[in-house]
Amino acid sequence: MKSLKIITVLGGTALVVLGVGLAWMNPGKESYEEYAVEKLSTYLKDEVCTQTPKQLEFLNPDPEFLKRQCQSLVDTGRPQIQQIIDQQTERQNWVIFSIYRTDINISPLLPAYHFETVGVLQQFLTYQAQQK
Repeated sequence: MKSLKIITVLGGTALVVLGVGLAWMNPGKESYEEYAVEKLSTYLKDEVCTQTPKQLEFLNPDPEFLKRQCQSLVDTGRPQIQQIIDQQTERQNWVIFSIYRTDINISPLLPAYHFETVGVLQQFLTYQAQQK
């Protein structure tokens, strides 16, 4: 009976320590914004900037030039990207983890996107990304 009490106390203590550790490592909204800006910027550079519109090729027939200009615009616009993410993100804080929902809808001329990301242990995992 005494060993059962010891095991129960040790198990309970371990759960409390684990819960406190998870709560302490729950990333905040600022960390999420840094993550989201990096992911979105990488996506824009790798996917959007490589799709040089045919209508712009008359400006400069070198597609690499247009790609570099697009990538430079993305780098220059990072503060604005961060502001959009900040304004269009909702955080649900569950103490030991957080769920972030971001809806990016900049203009009726551009597609809108919905992202859902979980943050735990100072890490992020985007589990839903869809074009609206």
